[in-house]
Amino acid sequence: MDDRSPGVLPFEEISPWVRAPEDPTGPLTGDLRADVVVIGAGYTGLSTALSLRAQGADVVVLEQGFAGSGASGRNAGHVAPTIGKDIPSLLRFFGSERAAKLVRFADAAVAYAEEVIRKHEIDCEYEPNGTVFAGVHPKHEARLRSAAESAAGLGAHVRFLSEGEMRERTLPAAFRCGVLEERGGILHPGRYVLGLRRAALAAGARLYEGSALSELTAGPRVTARTDGGTVTADFAVLATNAYTPASGWKPRLVAPLRVSLFETEPLYESQRDELGWSGREGIYTAHEILESYRLTVRHTLVGGSKVVRYAWGSGLAAGYDPAAFRAIEAAFRERFPFLRGLRVARFWGGWIGLTPDFLPALGVGGSHRNVLFGVGYAGHGVPQATLMGAMLAERIQGREHEAEAALQRRLFSWPPEPLRWAAAKLVEGALTALDRRTDRQIGAM
Repeated sequence: MDDRSPGVLPFEEISPWVRAPEDPTGPLTGDLRADVVVIGAGYTGLSTALSLRAQGADVVVLEQGFAGSGASGRNAGHVAPTIGKDIPSLLRFFGSERAAKLVRFADAAVAYAEEVIRKHEIDCEYEPNGTVFAGVHPKHEARLRSAAESAAGLGAHVRFLSEGEMRERTLPAAFRCGVLEERGGILHPGRYVLGLRRAALAAGARLYEGSALSELTAGPRVTARTDGGTVTADFAVLATNAYTPASGWKPRLVAPLRVSLFETEPLYESQRDELGWSGREGIYTAHEILESYRLTVRHTLVGGSKVVRYAWGSGLAAGYDPAAFRAIEAAFRERFPFLRGLRVARFWGGWIGLTPDFLPALGVGGSHRNVLFGVGYAGHGVPQATLMGAMLAERIQGREHEAEAALQRRLFSWPPEPLRWAAAKLVEGALTALDRRTDRQIGAM
């Protein structure tokens, strides 16, 4: 690691993927009437608006910042057919029949996101190269081989990669074996969400940026209030994910967890040659709190996770986190020792929404059953939030999307404080300790 002090770590408040749009829509002023009011202009909200407009509904979208300024513009851009914590956990908690439905849901989410990219001609640097869940220690081989067999048995398009096969694919040597998810790939998340924004506006959705929700009240109709005005509608959609607790609705359904990321400076051609990685697959490690890595078309390397933060009361944990930044940079240096001279250009982060069972949640609330929500993607929101928008639109039209059955279950809430804080810290501490032990074992090899 280099000799930078904590005070000069390069930090971006949102991310390098997005900037405020050149054509801001401006905040809501006055009182409006609509068929549906959507709260949040990320993947879920914009996908919902697009799907509703295709069916002729009058839609207003309220966004507290600008479209994509939340997690949709902050993530690493992995489009993976991953669902839940892992396949063994799905089998243990839900059984094989339900687990197979969830696997099909994850595949359907990737396929739907790809369809949206094609249909709306979104230039988001999408590369359908798959994803590798990589083992970094010999003990990971048996677990990953078993997981691959279980996933394939459920219908997932996966296969185990031995160490020899990893080298044949020119994947970096630190990754010893892996499970290849053949569907999905990587994209530029900022261009994707701004492409959804352009498509939604072109379709006739009314978007108001800089319009934070101050209150949502439900009755025969719902009313969404901001500082500048109100929207009265037949239905409301909470497309707020990790921001949901602040809405006042379902405050304990999701726990917001802060995840940090980094991007390096561009690699020299000689560094790219030494790196290999010709398939450009996205990589997740087999840690309990995973590490993620991917390449960009700018020849930079993006990585992160490793450390998650929970704030008391399901608030949004602070963004500038030197300890987390140093931890993810240290992991990067350990996985790619031959890139030691490559500097990290910037750190940033965002908040994922986590439900108690690690699965997305689609539901309906309000005394007149006209407040819908789609949240809780556990870090896999690029494809799943896109599909969630189509599912929410179908619900509003009185139909059930074919993919919805996989998510139907009793929804549990996180416990109240201080139990929630204690549980979060206990789990975080235990998982971190397991990962540190693994990393120490790697260092001793």
